[in-house]
Amino acid sequence: MKIDGNSPIDRKDLFNKVHEASGNQEMEKKQNAEKVDAEKDKISLSGRAKEISELKAAIDQLPDVRTDKIDALRQAIDTGTYNIDARKIAQKILEEI
Repeated sequence: MKIDGNSPIDRKDLFNKVHEASGNQEMEKKQNAEKVDAEKDKISLSGRAKEISELKAAIDQLPDVRTDKIDALRQAIDTGTYNIDARKIAQKILEEI
C-alpha cells in the first residue's frame, strides 16, 4: 500500500483494492478446489488389469462358432467316417466326477 504523506485516503480506491484482493482470494480458492476435485477423479489400472483388458479384446474378436470344425464333423457324419470312441467318452466322464 502506498502512503502519500498527509493526503486523505480515497475511499473508492481503498474499496476497489480490498474488493479486488478478496476477489483474487476467492478465485484462488475456487481454482484450488477444482484441482483437488480433478485429482480425486483419477484412476490407474495395474499391469494385470491392462493385460486382462487386452486378452478380453482379443477374445471378443474371435468368432463365436468354429465353422471349420463343424464343417469337418458334418462331412465325417455324412460320409460315415465319424467314429465314436466309447472308451474316451467314458474316461472323460470319470474325470469329471
